[in-house]
Amino acid sequence: MSSQKLFSAFFLQVILATLVLGVANVQCLKLGFYKKTCPAAEDIVRKTTAQYISKAPTLAAPLLRMHFHDCFVRGCDGSVLLNSTKNNQAEKDAIPNLSLRGYHVIDAAKSAVEKKCPGVVSCADILALVARDAVSMISGPYWKVPTGRRDGKVSVALEALINLPPPFANITQLKSMFHSKGLSVKDLAVLSGGHTIGISHCSSFTNRLYNFTGKGDTDPSMDPNYVIQLKKKCRPGDVTTIVEMDPGSFKTFDGDYYTMVAKRRGLFQSDAALLDDVQTRKYVKLHSFSHGKSFGKDFAASMVKMGKVGVLTGKAGGIRKYCAFVNK
Repeated sequence: MSSQKLFSAFFLQVILATLVLGVANVQCLKLGFYKKTCPAAEDIVRKTTAQYISKAPTLAAPLLRMHFHDCFVRGCDGSVLLNSTKNNQAEKDAIPNLSLRGYHVIDAAKSAVEKKCPGVVSCADILALVARDAVSMISGPYWKVPTGRRDGKVSVALEALINLPPPFANITQLKSMFHSKGLSVKDLAVLSGGHTIGISHCSSFTNRLYNFTGKGDTDPSMDPNYVIQLKKKCRPGDVTTIVEMDPGSFKTFDGDYYTMVAKRRGLFQSDAALLDDVQTRKYVKLHSFSHGKSFGKDFAASMVKMGKVGVLTGKAGGIRKYCAFVNK
């Protein structure tokens, strides 16, 4: 057998082993994982989350985004929560994560759970639960979160840059990045709907307003009237001003995002890109006409699926005492 064939056979075995391991890890997640070891865990997390969301409902968006950013880098292992050290820049200090907020909510929930059940519940599970609870508390869908994740011990900023879909991604790049995480094209269309809540800094999209192709032009895929509105808020080089991602309902989880995208008023290139694929465009059109009739149900299903990406279970990883630090 030639060396090339030997390599191909070995590579195939590695891929199959990785897939089997991934399936095994996912199967270790289950509803009510802490039923015997910490039966009050989910109630404690929900009550803690409610204390913060009731006072600052806009925290729901960054908490949801935090869970997404965690799962897309090294899987849903809580690595986005780790602080940088003298010798390592962690994910939370990577450019895509600098605008994340709500770490204090995760820390508060973890602290409350630790008082009841020390060393039992992972930060990765707490983040998944907080994201779900925060969304449901602003009129969003509620989904059952399988638990049993373990916490990772590695967090690298460069990996966030490589793995997180950027706001300027085109549809080919988006489909590839989601596929690499085991997520479908429908999941891409559905999870993009998370942009129905939250805000963005002008710097994430001003290239579409002032210098799209490097010739001082605007993005032709954006509604010209919307360009005019955004230019009034965002000047060239503006890195501080923030705008609503779903104007008019950015604090409420609904299907209006798809209406905006259908009208060519998606804020990011990655939003506009949903109109460049038959399947994602069909989903956008469907929910722009039906006002997100089945969006909540779809979003719940895709969140459960995303929450299983690359999880650590069993004896892998560990249970951090403090979410921002690896145990000593």
